[in-house]
Amino acid sequence: MGPLVERVQNQSKQALVQWVNGVREACCLHRVIIYSLRSKQLAIRTGQCFLLNGFIFLGSIFVLKSVIIPALEWILPGHSRLINSQQPCSFSSILEFYRFLRVGLVQLIYVLWFYPLYIFSLILSNIWYNDIAKYGFFALENYGDHDTKLSDQKEPQTSQNTVQREKSTDLEGVMISIAEQLYSVLLLTFFLMEVYVTGFIPYIGKALNFMLLSWLYAYYCFEYKWNLSGLSLDKRLDFFESNWAFFAGFGNPCVLAMFLFSPLVSCGFLAILFPLFVLTATGSEADKIVALPRRKWRGAELGRVPIFFIADYMSMRVLKLFSSKSHQQINVNKAL
Repeated sequence: MGPLVERVQNQSKQALVQWVNGVREACCLHRVIIYSLRSKQLAIRTGQCFLLNGFIFLGSIFVLKSVIIPALEWILPGHSRLINSQQPCSFSSILEFYRFLRVGLVQLIYVLWFYPLYIFSLILSNIWYNDIAKYGFFALENYGDHDTKLSDQKEPQTSQNTVQREKSTDLEGVMISIAEQLYSVLLLTFFLMEVYVTGFIPYIGKALNFMLLSWLYAYYCFEYKWNLSGLSLDKRLDFFESNWAFFAGFGNPCVLAMFLFSPLVSCGFLAILFPLFVLTATGSEADKIVALPRRKWRGAELGRVPIFFIADYMSMRVLKLFSSKSHQQINVNKAL
């Protein structure tokens, strides 16, 4: 039992070190300032995300909670000092109508303003996230290669050359890329459903939900960099699941806001923080960081944790289902 206990202790220490390294890499927010100074487009996109999600979205929630709702409570009071258990008030029905009207007006504000604004910011932010990752990636690449600041007009040309260098342009390469993107969408969709379901498990549901969400957002943050660098999907998943402790630590600060605030407020904070963590992931040399604890505890490998096992199984079932249907349709067309 002695060697076994020592191995477990070494694995626990290595997992803790990798988790701390992940948290530290996520909190390297100074990279956002450095990359923004290198790329004007990046600074503009980051500012637009903050303006939309921070100033407009969260600012609207603050105005609603601090100004509109108190004003409605003053104009349409829901209670009267004359009402008590011994002396009923003749205005109780009016006050009840005021309460109903006030709640209806607040819900109307949510329907006509907050929900459309949330959908609009979600769509637009996802477009901006891709631009932020692209500009951050090439700002880092340009400085790493030349150690000088390149002009903003040169960034799109550098982007195009790198994509042409990393990815094949033949038909087979295009089909493989499309298949990988389709599989990735299915995988993350089923994993998101898995995260949602785990939240209803008694006692341990919140902890599992927090851990799975941390892995999910860590994968989202690094996926932009992996896409731009041309890393294949199987290598991404293998690297991610083999270094689960590091990516759990990286995703913890990103997800923490979701558990500290109400759902709508947490979405606003997450929309502000997510592009910042995308940039910290872009500048992170994760492969070198996770290699240091492995060399120290060479005899106690953490091992691969099948984080995406259920999502992978469901995705493959769906792809096989569509594949069999397409083959059946082809056979029917041939028979006709």
